[in-house]
Amino acid sequence: MTTPPSAISVTGLRRSYGDKVVLDGIDLTVPKGTVFSLLGPNGAGKTTMVQILSTLITADGGTARVAGHDVASEPDAVRAAIGVTGQFSAVDKLLTAEENLILMADLHHLGRREGRRRAKDLLAQFELSDVAKKTTATFSGGMRRRLDLAMGLVGSPGILFLDEPTTGLDPRSRRDLWQIIRDLVANGATIFLTTQYLEEADQLADRIALLDKGKLVAQGTAGELKRLVPGGHISLQFDDSRQLAHAAVALGVASRDEEALTLQVPGGDDVASLRALLARLERESIVPSHLSVHTPDLDDVFLSLTGHPDNDKVATR
Repeated sequence: MTTPPSAISVTGLRRSYGDKVVLDGIDLTVPKGTVFSLLGPNGAGKTTMVQILSTLITADGGTARVAGHDVASEPDAVRAAIGVTGQFSAVDKLLTAEENLILMADLHHLGRREGRRRAKDLLAQFELSDVAKKTTATFSGGMRRRLDLAMGLVGSPGILFLDEPTTGLDPRSRRDLWQIIRDLVANGATIFLTTQYLEEADQLADRIALLDKGKLVAQGTAGELKRLVPGGHISLQFDDSRQLAHAAVALGVASRDEEALTLQVPGGDDVASLRALLARLERESIVPSHLSVHTPDLDDVFLSLTGHPDNDKVATR
Protein backbone atom coordinates (compact mmCIF):
# COMPACT_ATOMS: atom_id res chain seq x y z
CA MET A 1 0.00 0.00 0.00
CA THR A 2 1.27 3.46 -0.89
CA THR A 3 1.85 5.71 2.13
CA PRO A 4 -0.12 8.97 1.76
CA PRO A 5 1.99 12.13 1.64
CA SER A 6 2.52 14.00 4.88
CA ALA A 7 0.73 17.25 5.63
CA ILE A 8 2.71 17.70 8.86
CA SER A 9 6.03 16.13 9.83
CA VAL A 10 7.72 16.75 13.18
CA THR A 11 11.09 15.42 14.37
CA GLY A 12 12.70 15.94 17.78
CA LEU A 13 10.65 19.06 18.57
CA ARG A 14 11.56 20.74 21.86
CA ARG A 15 10.28 23.78 23.72
CA SER A 16 10.83 25.02 27.27
CA TYR A 17 9.64 27.96 29.32
CA GLY A 18 12.44 28.67 31.76
CA ASP A 19 13.12 25.43 33.64
CA LYS A 20 9.83 23.86 32.58
CA VAL A 21 10.15 21.50 29.61
CA VAL A 22 6.87 21.61 27.67
CA LEU A 23 7.82 19.58 24.59
CA ASP A 24 10.63 17.06 24.93
CA GLY A 25 11.67 15.55 21.60
CA ILE A 26 8.34 15.12 19.84
CA ASP A 27 8.13 13.00 16.67
CA LEU A 28 4.90 12.72 14.70
CA THR A 29 3.53 12.58 11.16
CA VAL A 30 0.07 13.60 9.94
CA PRO A 31 -0.96 12.22 6.51
CA LYS A 32 -2.86 14.51 4.16
CA GLY A 33 -6.64 14.34 4.21
CA THR A 34 -6.92 12.94 7.75
CA VAL A 35 -7.87 14.06 11.24
CA PHE A 36 -5.03 13.88 13.77
CA SER A 37 -5.97 14.42 17.41
CA LEU A 38 -3.54 15.42 20.17
CA LEU A 39 -4.74 14.56 23.68
CA GLY A 40 -3.23 15.35 27.05
CA PRO A 41 -3.90 16.78 30.50
CA ASN A 42 -4.18 20.51 31.02
CA GLY A 43 -0.72 22.02 30.65
CA ALA A 44 0.64 19.04 28.72
CA GLY A 45 1.83 21.22 25.81
CA LYS A 46 -0.99 20.78 23.28
CA THR A 47 -1.45 24.50 22.63
CA THR A 48 2.31 25.03 22.50
CA MET A 49 2.50 22.40 19.76
CA VAL A 50 -0.18 24.18 17.74
CA GLN A 51 1.52 27.54 18.23
CA ILE A 52 4.85 26.19 16.93
CA LEU A 53 3.29 24.44 13.92
CA SER A 54 1.29 27.57 13.03
CA THR A 55 4.45 29.77 13.35
CA LEU A 56 3.12 31.79 16.31
CA ILE A 57 6.13 30.84 18.43
CA THR A 58 9.46 29.17 17.68
CA ALA A 59 10.80 25.84 18.89
CA ASP A 60 14.00 25.48 20.90
CA GLY A 61 15.09 22.50 18.82
CA GLY A 62 14.03 19.89 16.31
CA THR A 63 12.35 20.38 12.94
CA ALA A 64 8.77 20.74 11.76
CA ARG A 65 7.42 20.86 8.23
CA VAL A 66 3.85 21.90 7.43
CA ALA A 67 2.50 21.59 3.88
CA GLY A 68 6.06 20.79 2.81
CA HIS A 69 7.52 23.99 4.30
CA ASP A 70 9.88 24.37 7.24
CA VAL A 71 8.12 26.35 9.97
CA ALA A 72 11.35 28.06 11.05
CA SER A 73 12.81 29.08 7.69
CA GLU A 74 9.60 29.39 5.60
CA PRO A 75 6.96 30.81 7.97
CA ASP A 76 5.19 32.86 5.31
CA ALA A 77 4.67 29.81 3.11
CA VAL A 78 3.33 27.86 6.11
CA ARG A 79 0.88 30.66 7.01
CA ALA A 80 -0.39 30.75 3.43
CA ALA A 81 -1.25 27.05 3.62
CA ILE A 82 -2.99 26.86 7.00
CA GLY A 83 -5.97 28.07 8.96
CA VAL A 84 -6.10 28.31 12.76
CA THR A 85 -9.02 28.29 15.17
CA GLY A 86 -7.83 28.78 18.74
CA GLN A 87 -9.34 28.05 22.13
CA PHE A 88 -10.79 31.55 22.30
CA SER A 89 -12.98 32.98 19.57
CA ALA A 90 -11.43 35.52 17.20
CA VAL A 91 -14.88 36.85 16.27
CA ASP A 92 -15.33 40.63 16.67
CA LYS A 93 -18.64 41.02 18.52
CA LEU A 94 -19.13 44.58 17.24
CA LEU A 95 -19.20 43.40 13.61
CA THR A 96 -21.79 41.36 11.76
CA ALA A 97 -21.06 37.81 10.64
CA GLU A 98 -20.58 39.03 7.09
CA GLU A 99 -18.28 41.86 8.16
CA ASN A 100 -16.10 39.45 10.17
CA LEU A 101 -15.63 37.27 7.11
CA ILE A 102 -14.98 40.21 4.78
CA LEU A 103 -12.38 41.51 7.24
CA MET A 104 -10.59 38.16 7.04
CA ALA A 105 -10.86 38.24 3.24
CA ASP A 106 -9.22 41.68 3.21
CA LEU A 107 -6.40 40.37 5.42
CA HIS A 108 -5.90 37.59 2.87
CA HIS A 109 -5.79 40.20 0.06
CA LEU A 110 -8.59 38.46 -1.84
CA GLY A 111 -9.92 41.62 -3.46
CA ARG A 112 -13.34 43.18 -2.99
CA ARG A 113 -15.39 40.97 -5.34
CA GLU A 114 -13.66 37.70 -4.46
CA GLY A 115 -13.76 38.49 -0.74
CA ARG A 116 -17.51 39.08 -0.75
CA ARG A 117 -18.11 35.95 -2.83
CA ARG A 118 -16.03 33.91 -0.37
CA ALA A 119 -17.90 35.39 2.61
CA LYS A 120 -21.25 34.55 1.02
CA ASP A 121 -20.19 30.97 0.28
CA LEU A 122 -18.93 30.39 3.84
CA LEU A 123 -22.05 31.87 5.39
CA ALA A 124 -24.09 29.38 3.37
CA GLN A 125 -21.76 26.47 4.15
CA PHE A 126 -21.96 27.11 7.90
CA GLU A 127 -25.71 27.84 7.86
CA LEU A 128 -25.26 31.47 8.88
CA SER A 129 -26.81 33.20 5.87
CA ASP A 130 -29.96 34.13 7.81
CA VAL A 131 -27.89 36.01 10.42
CA ALA A 132 -25.27 37.45 8.06
CA LYS A 133 -26.30 41.05 8.82
CA LYS A 134 -26.59 40.59 12.60
CA THR A 135 -23.83 41.59 15.03
CA THR A 136 -22.22 38.54 16.56
CA ALA A 137 -22.84 39.83 20.10
CA THR A 138 -26.34 38.36 19.61
CA PHE A 139 -25.03 34.92 18.60
CA SER A 140 -25.12 31.76 20.69
CA GLY A 141 -21.84 30.05 21.55
CA GLY A 142 -22.36 27.46 18.83
CA MET A 143 -23.04 30.12 16.19
CA ARG A 144 -19.91 32.07 17.16
CA ARG A 145 -17.86 28.88 17.02
CA ARG A 146 -19.15 28.10 13.52
CA LEU A 147 -18.33 31.63 12.40
CA ASP A 148 -14.89 31.38 14.00
CA LEU A 149 -14.20 28.20 12.04
CA ALA A 150 -15.51 29.80 8.84
CA MET A 151 -13.10 32.71 9.37
CA GLY A 152 -10.25 30.23 9.53
CA LEU A 153 -11.29 28.90 6.12
CA VAL A 154 -11.45 32.22 4.25
CA GLY A 155 -8.05 31.62 2.67
CA SER A 156 -9.03 28.07 1.57
CA PRO A 157 -6.28 26.40 3.65
CA GLY A 158 -5.36 22.79 3.04
CA ILE A 159 -4.43 22.30 6.70
CA LEU A 160 -6.56 23.48 9.60
CA PHE A 161 -5.43 23.65 13.24
CA LEU A 162 -8.32 23.39 15.69
CA ASP A 163 -7.24 24.01 19.29
CA GLU A 164 -10.05 22.74 21.54
CA PRO A 165 -12.72 24.02 19.13
CA THR A 166 -15.78 22.67 20.98
CA THR A 167 -14.91 23.69 24.55
CA GLY A 168 -17.98 25.19 26.20
CA LEU A 169 -20.44 24.10 23.52
CA ASP A 170 -23.61 22.18 24.30
CA PRO A 171 -23.82 18.58 23.00
CA ARG A 172 -25.90 19.49 19.93
CA SER A 173 -23.58 22.34 18.88
CA ARG A 174 -20.59 20.07 19.43
CA ARG A 175 -22.04 17.39 17.14
CA ASP A 176 -22.89 20.01 14.51
CA LEU A 177 -19.25 21.07 14.52
CA TRP A 178 -18.14 17.44 14.27
CA GLN A 179 -20.13 17.10 11.05
CA ILE A 180 -18.53 20.25 9.65
CA ILE A 181 -15.10 18.77 10.40
CA ARG A 182 -16.02 15.50 8.67
CA ASP A 183 -17.22 17.42 5.63
CA LEU A 184 -13.97 19.40 5.46
CA VAL A 185 -11.90 16.21 5.51
CA ALA A 186 -14.16 14.61 2.89
CA ASN A 187 -13.26 17.57 0.65
CA GLY A 188 -9.54 16.99 1.14
CA ALA A 189 -8.61 19.10 4.17
CA THR A 190 -6.21 17.94 6.88
CA ILE A 191 -7.26 18.61 10.48
CA PHE A 192 -4.88 18.87 13.46
CA LEU A 193 -7.20 18.73 16.47
CA THR A 194 -6.50 19.23 20.15
CA THR A 195 -9.41 18.49 22.44
CA GLN A 196 -10.47 18.05 26.04
CA TYR A 197 -13.07 15.49 25.03
CA LEU A 198 -12.03 11.87 24.62
CA GLU A 199 -15.29 11.06 22.83
CA GLU A 200 -14.48 13.77 20.29
CA ALA A 201 -11.14 12.20 19.43
CA ASP A 202 -12.75 8.76 19.29
CA GLN A 203 -15.44 10.00 16.90
CA LEU A 204 -13.29 12.11 14.57
CA ALA A 205 -9.63 11.14 14.57
CA ASP A 206 -7.94 8.79 12.13
CA ARG A 207 -4.95 8.79 14.47
CA ILE A 208 -4.48 9.94 18.07
CA ALA A 209 -1.38 10.86 20.06
CA LEU A 210 -1.28 11.17 23.83
CA LEU A 211 1.00 13.90 25.21
CA ASP A 212 2.06 13.84 28.86
CA LYS A 213 4.80 15.78 30.64
CA GLY A 214 6.31 16.89 27.35
CA LYS A 215 6.51 13.46 25.75
CA LEU A 216 4.29 11.44 23.44
CA VAL A 217 3.46 8.35 25.47
CA ALA A 218 1.35 6.64 22.79
CA GLN A 219 0.25 7.02 19.16
CA GLY A 220 -2.15 5.06 16.99
CA THR A 221 -5.74 4.65 15.95
CA ALA A 222 -8.40 4.70 18.67
CA GLY A 223 -8.66 0.92 18.40
CA GLU A 224 -4.91 0.43 18.68
CA LEU A 225 -4.71 2.63 21.77
CA LYS A 226 -7.59 0.82 23.47
CA ARG A 227 -5.79 -2.49 22.99
CA LEU A 228 -2.81 -1.16 24.95
CA VAL A 229 -4.60 -1.43 28.28
CA PRO A 230 -6.33 -4.30 30.10
CA GLY A 231 -9.78 -3.98 31.57
CA GLY A 232 -12.16 -5.80 29.24
CA HIS A 233 -14.85 -7.72 31.13
CA ILE A 234 -18.38 -9.10 30.90
CA SER A 235 -20.88 -7.92 33.48
CA LEU A 236 -23.58 -10.37 34.55
CA GLN A 237 -26.58 -9.16 36.53
CA PHE A 238 -28.94 -11.43 38.50
CA ASP A 239 -32.40 -11.15 40.02
CA ASP A 240 -31.42 -12.12 43.56
CA SER A 241 -28.42 -12.76 45.81
CA ARG A 242 -28.90 -16.55 45.72
CA GLN A 243 -28.42 -16.65 41.94
CA LEU A 244 -25.47 -14.25 42.27
CA ALA A 245 -23.75 -16.50 44.84
CA HIS A 246 -24.32 -19.63 42.75
CA ALA A 247 -22.87 -17.98 39.64
CA ALA A 248 -19.86 -16.63 41.56
CA VAL A 249 -18.98 -20.12 42.82
CA ALA A 250 -19.64 -21.87 39.51
CA LEU A 251 -17.61 -19.37 37.50
CA GLY A 252 -14.90 -18.86 40.13
CA VAL A 253 -15.38 -15.10 40.03
CA ALA A 254 -14.46 -13.07 43.11
CA SER A 255 -15.31 -9.64 41.74
CA ARG A 256 -18.95 -9.12 42.58
CA ASP A 257 -21.22 -6.31 43.67
CA GLU A 258 -23.76 -7.52 46.23
CA GLU A 259 -25.83 -4.34 46.07
CA ALA A 260 -26.06 -4.24 42.26
CA LEU A 261 -26.26 -8.05 42.03
CA THR A 262 -23.54 -8.14 39.38
CA LEU A 263 -20.46 -10.21 38.59
CA GLN A 264 -17.53 -9.00 36.51
CA VAL A 265 -15.96 -11.79 34.48
CA PRO A 266 -12.50 -10.85 33.08
CA GLY A 267 -12.02 -10.90 29.30
CA GLY A 268 -14.87 -10.85 26.86
CA ASP A 269 -13.49 -8.14 24.61
CA ASP A 270 -13.43 -10.55 21.65
CA VAL A 271 -15.97 -12.90 20.08
CA ALA A 272 -14.16 -16.11 21.09
CA SER A 273 -14.09 -15.36 24.83
CA LEU A 274 -17.72 -14.18 24.81
CA ARG A 275 -18.80 -17.38 23.04
CA ALA A 276 -16.85 -19.48 25.57
CA LEU A 277 -18.53 -17.73 28.50
CA LEU A 278 -22.01 -18.20 27.03
CA ALA A 279 -21.32 -21.92 26.58
CA ARG A 280 -20.13 -22.15 30.18
CA LEU A 281 -23.24 -20.39 31.47
CA GLU A 282 -25.40 -22.91 29.63
CA ARG A 283 -23.46 -25.88 31.04
CA GLU A 284 -23.82 -24.55 34.58
CA SER A 285 -27.53 -23.68 34.06
CA ILE A 286 -26.81 -20.05 34.93
CA VAL A 287 -29.31 -17.56 33.51
CA PRO A 288 -28.39 -13.91 34.21
CA SER A 289 -31.12 -11.29 33.85
CA HIS A 290 -28.77 -8.99 31.98
CA LEU A 291 -25.38 -9.28 30.23
CA SER A 292 -23.17 -6.42 29.02
CA VAL A 293 -19.68 -6.28 27.55
CA HIS A 294 -17.17 -3.61 28.58
CA THR A 295 -14.10 -2.98 26.45
CA PRO A 296 -11.39 -0.46 27.40
CA ASP A 297 -12.15 3.04 26.14
CA LEU A 298 -10.00 6.15 25.73
CA ASP A 299 -10.75 7.02 29.36
CA ASP A 300 -8.98 3.81 30.39
CA VAL A 301 -6.10 4.53 28.00
CA PHE A 302 -5.69 8.06 29.32
CA LEU A 303 -5.68 7.06 33.00
CA SER A 304 -3.44 4.05 32.41
CA LEU A 305 -0.79 5.86 30.38
CA THR A 306 -0.69 9.21 32.20
CA GLY A 307 -1.46 8.08 35.74
CA HIS A 308 -3.27 11.33 36.46
CA PRO A 309 -6.07 11.40 39.04
CA ASP A 310 -9.63 12.03 37.93
CA ASN A 311 -9.53 15.75 38.71
CA ASP A 312 -6.65 16.24 36.29
CA LYS A 313 -7.76 14.09 33.40
CA VAL A 314 -9.20 14.99 30.05
CA ALA A 315 -12.95 15.62 30.11
CA THR A 316 -15.05 12.74 28.82
CA ARG A 317 -18.37 14.43 28.19
